[in-house]
Amino acid sequence: MKPARLPVNSLILAGVLAGSASAAPLPAPFATQLAANYPAIETLYQQLHRNPELGFSEVQTAATLAKLAKELGYEVSTGVGGTGVVAILRNGPGPTVMLRTEMDALPVLEKTSLAFASTVTTKNSAGDMVPVAHACGHDLHMSAWYGTAKLMADNRKAWSGTLMLIGQPSEETVAGAAAMLKDGLFQRFPKPDYALSMHDDASGPSGTIMYHAGAFRASSDVVNITVYGQGGHGAVPHETRDPIVMAARIVLALQTLVSRENNPIDPAVITVGSIHGGTQANIIPDQVTLSLSVRTFKPEVRQRVLASIAREVKGEALAAGAPKVPLVEVKPGTDSVYNDPELMARMVKTLQGAVGPEFVKEMPPKMTSEDFSQYGLQPGVKAILLHVGAVDPARLQAAIKAGQPLPGTHSPQWAPDFKPTVTNTIKAETAILLDLMAPSR
Repeated sequence: MKPARLPVNSLILAGVLAGSASAAPLPAPFATQLAANYPAIETLYQQLHRNPELGFSEVQTAATLAKLAKELGYEVSTGVGGTGVVAILRNGPGPTVMLRTEMDALPVLEKTSLAFASTVTTKNSAGDMVPVAHACGHDLHMSAWYGTAKLMADNRKAWSGTLMLIGQPSEETVAGAAAMLKDGLFQRFPKPDYALSMHDDASGPSGTIMYHAGAFRASSDVVNITVYGQGGHGAVPHETRDPIVMAARIVLALQTLVSRENNPIDPAVITVGSIHGGTQANIIPDQVTLSLSVRTFKPEVRQRVLASIAREVKGEALAAGAPKVPLVEVKPGTDSVYNDPELMARMVKTLQGAVGPEFVKEMPPKMTSEDFSQYGLQPGVKAILLHVGAVDPARLQAAIKAGQPLPGTHSPQWAPDFKPTVTNTIKAETAILLDLMAPSR
C-alpha cells in the first residue's frame, strides 16, 4: 500500500479550495456530442446486458469493445491476460493515462424484469451450468468507457499525451488485473503515469460522483479450512472426535479476532461463507470444510489476522483431541485499493466543474474489494477509483425514510438508473482525462 504523506482531509481541503472557487465545466462541444452519442451508448449497454460472460470467458464482450475502439482510431491489442483488451491512442507529447473498465459478469439469475434482461446460462470453471447476469454494473462501466473513448477520439485538439484504454477480464474473481500485468501490460504497452476507473454504487443518487482519498476498498483473501476428526455412529459420540463440533467452536472463536484482537480503528471482516460436512443425522463425519472471506485495509493487519485464524483453528482442534492437525490454506485475493490523496484532491475540483458541485460527494471507505488496486501498486503509477451513485434519487430517499434497503450490486434485482448514471460517468472520466492531459501541462 502506498502511504499517505499528509492527512487525507487536509489534502482534500487543499485540493478543493486551492486556486479558483470552481473548475471550468466541460467545453460546450463535448456536451453536445455526448447527447448525440447517447443512443449508441444505450444500445451498447443493452447489448452487453443481454449477453453477459463470466470471468476469463469474455470472448464476445472483448471482441465488441475491440471493434468499437478500432473504429475510433485506437491501436487495439486483444488476448492480454486471457481476454483483456488494450486500446492506445497516441496524441503527441504528454503523460500516459489509463482508463480501465471491467468486462465480466456474475453467476447470478437476473430478476430485474427489464425488457433486455439476461437469460444466459453457461458452464462455470467447475463445469457446472449456471445463470449469468451483469449484476454488478460492468455493462454500464463498459458503455461509459466507450462514450469517453469516442469523445476523446473526436476532440484530439483538446488534449496531448497517450490515452490507454483497458478492457479487463475477471474482476469479480479479483484475478484479471494480475493476469494482465503478468502478461506484460506495462512492458508491452506504455506504462501509465495515471490510472483511473469508476464503479456504480447503490448507496448514492444516480449521477453523483463519490470519492474517498487513501485506503478505499479492502484487501480480500479466501481461507479454506479442513478440520479432521474421527467419524462414527451418531448414537455413540464418545467413541468419535466430532469435527462438526470443532467447526462450530472455530466459527465462534474467529469472531473474537475482530472484537478482541483487532484495533477498532483498523477495520477487519472475517466471514465464514460455507461449512460442509456429514451426510445424514446419525453419522458423525471424519472431516468438515469451512471457507472464509477475510477483508482488511492495512498489510500488517492482513498478515496478523491470517496468522491468528491459523492459530485459532489449530488450537480448537488440539483442545478437541483431533487426530490430525487441520489444513489451513490461504488463497490470496487482491490488495487494498489506495487512492492517491494528492491526485484525488486535484480531481475533486475538476469533477465539480464537470458535473456540478452538488453531484460530487465524499464517501466512506468500503470493505468490498477491487483488483484495480494492482495497477496503483506498480511503481510510478498514481491511481484513483471513483464511485458513481446509480439509484433514482426519489426511490433512494423513499427507501431511506422507510428503513428498507434497496437491491444493490451482486443482487439479482440490481438495475442501475442508466441515463443519468452513465452520462455523469462519461463527463467525469472525460474531465479527468482532459485535466491530466491538458496541452498546457
